[in-house]
Amino acid sequence: MALVAGYSILFQVLMAREHESHSWASALYWTITTMSTLGYGDITFTSDLGRLFSMLVLFSGVLLFVVLLPFSVVQFIVAPWMDRHEAARVPRKVPPEVSGHIILVGHDVVTQALVARAKRSGKPTVVLVDDPSHAGRLHEDGYRVMVGALDSPETYRRARVEQAAMVASTQADTTNTNVAFTVRGVDSRVTIAVTAEKEASVDVLELAGADHVLQLAPTLGRELARRILGTTGRPHVIGSFGQTQIAEAAARGTPLVGLNLAEARQQMKSRVRILATMRLGKLRPLASAEKIDDKTTVILAASEQDLKAYETRFCDQQEPESSVLILGGGRVGRAAAEEFHRMGVPFTIVETVPGRVPSHLNAVQGDAADLDVLRSAGLDEASAALVTTHDDDLNVYLTLYCRRLRPDMQVVTRATYERNVATQYRAGADSVLSYATIGATSLWNRFGPDHRVVIAEGNELFAVPMPTSLVGRPTSDPRVHEETGCHIVAVTDAERTLLPHTERIPSGIGNKLVLLGDRHAERAFRREYLNQKVSRPR
Repeated sequence: MALVAGYSILFQVLMAREHESHSWASALYWTITTMSTLGYGDITFTSDLGRLFSMLVLFSGVLLFVVLLPFSVVQFIVAPWMDRHEAARVPRKVPPEVSGHIILVGHDVVTQALVARAKRSGKPTVVLVDDPSHAGRLHEDGYRVMVGALDSPETYRRARVEQAAMVASTQADTTNTNVAFTVRGVDSRVTIAVTAEKEASVDVLELAGADHVLQLAPTLGRELARRILGTTGRPHVIGSFGQTQIAEAAARGTPLVGLNLAEARQQMKSRVRILATMRLGKLRPLASAEKIDDKTTVILAASEQDLKAYETRFCDQQEPESSVLILGGGRVGRAAAEEFHRMGVPFTIVETVPGRVPSHLNAVQGDAADLDVLRSAGLDEASAALVTTHDDDLNVYLTLYCRRLRPDMQVVTRATYERNVATQYRAGADSVLSYATIGATSLWNRFGPDHRVVIAEGNELFAVPMPTSLVGRPTSDPRVHEETGCHIVAVTDAERTLLPHTERIPSGIGNKLVLLGDRHAERAFRREYLNQKVSRPR
């Protein structure tokens, strides 16, 4: 409208210079026909200045009507209408027939991984978000989603919280406090699990009604520290099934090097069981003739007492552990350092920000990509490097750097996104743990339908109901692995404790199979032996 009015005034001025007189209706008529490129030609300029003005009006009209006007119509009319239409399609309540579901407040890398686990186990989930457009996108991606205000009791009533198994929230501490307090006001029995970024928030969240408060950064730091194998063969506990501890130990520096699996099992006298072996982060065959070398890692199952006996017999108690480099002094790096401090393992943190690392933790200030800084921190004597920054690109860079500088050193890295795990393995990492995997596993184990222990990124120990078709078959039946990719490693009783090793799979009320495999193998096993249709997360 401004352009039409301005051009009409200029039209009158230029026509007056050419000694022609037109009405304001004619001026408006000429401007609109020229801008819209109709150009009837019944009113024209004779001077060069008038013709240049006509071209200006023409080009600005093309720009306005061909580009700006359609964009404005789409932006301010069509798009809002489509958003309202899409928002109307997103569910605002959970159907009455849904029960035993997990309500996930918000959507991030942790809840995304948790949804994938729930789908593989056949457990329903509901992702609760407050933005209709975000809910619409999640709905299109195949999530069961519900839109509603996160701080409204009515939202959780419509989410059937009284029928839910758990409410899990991974938002900011203040939001999680409001969510826990609101949910607890609606239902006093549902399990509430939330995350906390600050140590000071734990007590507040528990007062708000949370049953489980998880500090994911410290948890990830401790898990990363436990993946450092060291040089003495000391076992590190990484999880448990009931009273049975699951531990990881390096063969390097122990009498196990040079033995095959059958000989190693014979020396352990069945009190400590070898569930799996890994080499450079990859699972190895469980064949009796499989050789154990100085790069082999064994996954052990035993009671706490038997693990101590294993350590006494197979580990060098006199040799001190070599030092570990921790690249990054953030919350994850500091938690790993505290774990090393507890375990008596020497360490040095490399951190660029001055004053970030507490004074009781050994640290060197500088850039981890600077060779002089790394050498001053003890690169040449270190047995392992722990890469803990929150930037996946930087972690890949540092992994490549450490691997080139010290090819013989163990490198354990952190990933924020699961999609970057394979890249970090290609960069030379021996072991990778992602924020998403550790967070989702911690929340899942609070839920309780089955327990999981992360062996390495992508490979987990998990329990499944006992298939009747496998009862009586050999425990080490290779056909199961050939058909599904899963290894049968143990059987648990009703108390979730591993039963003593048996030649054949026993029957029993409450018994479950413990399998080792990745998500593809788990889906295949459930499809083949549990007749469970497991959908693939998109």
